[in-house]
Amino acid sequence: MMNQRASAIALVLLLIAVALVAVGVGVGSTGFESILHAVDDPVAWQIVWDIRLPRTLGAWVAGALLGLAGAVAQGLFRNPLADPYLLGSASGASLGVALSLVLFGVSPFATQWLMRLGLTAGAFAGAVAGVLLTLLLAKGVQHTLRLLLAGVIVGVVLGAAKELIMLARPDFLQSMQSFMLGSTGYVGWSAFNIMLLTWLLCMGAAWLLSPVLDGLALGEATAASLGLPLARLRRALVAVLALATGAAVAQTGLVAFVGLAAPHLVRSVVKTSHGRLIGLSSLAGGVLLMAADILARWVIAPQELPVGVLTALLGGGYLLWLMHQRGLSRGVM
Repeated sequence: MMNQRASAIALVLLLIAVALVAVGVGVGSTGFESILHAVDDPVAWQIVWDIRLPRTLGAWVAGALLGLAGAVAQGLFRNPLADPYLLGSASGASLGVALSLVLFGVSPFATQWLMRLGLTAGAFAGAVAGVLLTLLLAKGVQHTLRLLLAGVIVGVVLGAAKELIMLARPDFLQSMQSFMLGSTGYVGWSAFNIMLLTWLLCMGAAWLLSPVLDGLALGEATAASLGLPLARLRRALVAVLALATGAAVAQTGLVAFVGLAAPHLVRSVVKTSHGRLIGLSSLAGGVLLMAADILARWVIAPQELPVGVLTALLGGGYLLWLMHQRGLSRGVM
C-alpha cells in the first residue's frame, strides 16, 4: 500500500514538474509572446531555447539536488532539522565566491565568461573544502554529534572570514549579495548538464546507500548489529551530501529551505523507506525551486525577485505552519 502511494506521489510530482516547465518557458520580460513567435522569429527562439528553458530545467535539477541532500542529511544525523548546508558547505561556498571575486575582480584578463567560471569553481571548491574541514575537525564520521558541532563551528569561522573580506573590499558587496540570496538567472545549458549529471550520480549512490539510513533510523547499535560498516558508509553518505550540495550552490548560490522543507513535505504525506524518501524528496525539491523561480520572474515582472528570498518565505512559512499544526495536535492529545 505504501509503495503504491509513493509511486502515485512520484507521478504527481513529475506531472507538476512538466506543467511548471511549460509555464516557465513562457514567463519573462516579453511574456508568452516569445513562445508564439518562436517558430518564425530567431530572437524569440533564442529567448525560449537559450535562456528560459535551461533556466527552468536548471531550477528543477538544482532543487532536486538540494532535496536529495536534505533527505540524506536528515537520515544521516537522525534529525528532521538537518539541512544540506549543515556541514559547512554554505559558508565554504560563500568564502570561495568572495575569494574568487577578489582574484578575478582585479585581473585585467578576467572576461565576463572567465569570471563566471571562476565564481562557479570557487563556490564548488569552497563548499567541498568546508565539508572536508568539518570532517578534519570532527576526526572522521564516527560520532554524529561531534560531526554536527564541527559543522556549526566551521560555518561560523568561514562565515566570519568571508565577512572580513567583504569589509576589506566593499565594492564586491552587490555581487556577493546576489550569490547569498540565490539566483537561477545565470543557469544555461552547460550548468544544467553539469547539475543533471551530478544528480544522476548522487541519486544512484544515495539509493544504494539508503539501507544504511534505514538501519541508522533504528539506532546505531541496531545498525552495527546488522553488520553494516558504519564508518565507511557514513563517509560515502557525506561525500554524496557534499557533491550534491556543492553542485547546486555553485550554479544557483545559497537557496534556502528547499533541502530542509522537501523531505518534511514528503514525510507529511507518506511514510516510506529512505530509498523512496530520497527519490520523492528530490522530486519535491525540484518542484519547489522551479515554482519559486517562476514566481520570482513573475511577481514584479519585468524585474525579478531573488529566488532564495521566495524559497525562504515559502519554505519557512510551511515549516512554521507544520510546527503549529503539530503543536495543536499535541495539545488536543
